[in-house]
Amino acid sequence: MSYYAPSIEKLIESFEKLPSIGNKTAARLAFHILDASEQETNEFVQAILEAKKNLKYCSSCYNISDTDPCPICSNQNRDHTTICVVEDVRDVVAMERTHEFKGIYHVLHGSISPMNGVGPDDIKIKELLAHLMEGKIKEIILATNPRVEGEATAMYISKLVKPLGIKATRIAHGIPVGGDLEYTDEVTLSKALEGRREL
Repeated sequence: MSYYAPSIEKLIESFEKLPSIGNKTAARLAFHILDASEQETNEFVQAILEAKKNLKYCSSCYNISDTDPCPICSNQNRDHTTICVVEDVRDVVAMERTHEFKGIYHVLHGSISPMNGVGPDDIKIKELLAHLMEGKIKEIILATNPRVEGEATAMYISKLVKPLGIKATRIAHGIPVGGDLEYTDEVTLSKALEGRREL
């Protein structure tokens, strides 16, 4: 039995549909919206509607952007011979924050996960191969997440890329800066050993 008015309950249920939002957080968000001024509420609704209307996938890298091609793909100062493959749009933002990568991206929009019914045809691998076939790419950096699905996706793509003569590399995974070996799990330690480099 609900103690809220039907309109409030519906608003709470809408927030609960968002990822990682439980009932208490959904209720807190709903009451925040209700306490906001009409102008603030309208601006919030307008921002959602404009994002849904204006955002599109870049036809080259499949990142979300207001323009096609996106600002990264259209930037001639970037290295268009190196492509970094990531699982999600948010991974592009994470890579860009490092200010280290100067190439372009390809967003897969997922990873291979047979347990969840996601195969190679369900993510943007065909589109990646089409891009590679253009002959401009010299190196592909596989920056999928260090989970079983991400590793499987990286291995699958590397096998497809090998016959093309394109250098395929994998980002290193290991111990975070400031971490203690004592508290690091075995998989992370083994990845850190694999990714070791000469000093």
